[in-house]
Amino acid sequence: MKTLSKKAKRELAAIAALRDEDIDTSDIPELTEEQLRKAVRGRMYRPVKKPVSLRLDADVIEWLKAQGAGYQTRVNSILRNLMLRSRKKAV
Repeated sequence: MKTLSKKAKRELAAIAALRDEDIDTSDIPELTEEQLRKAVRGRMYRPVKKPVSLRLDADVIEWLKAQGAGYQTRVNSILRNLMLRSRKKAV
């Protein structure tokens, strides 16, 4: 992991010390109510991938591979959908 230089630390500290009203946002247009209504949270979110070793039944692997390339991505998608459904039920 790369550490920040003293200069970068000073610059970040100076930015953090700014009050909101002192920040010039004149070149950034305000979002409209319609844009905020249509906003999608997490659209650009990309979870960190971690390599794992996983034992699956042979017929499950064959079924996944029979659907074409990208079976590991499909496994992740299936598990993510199950996880999200489980979280919704818990709330």
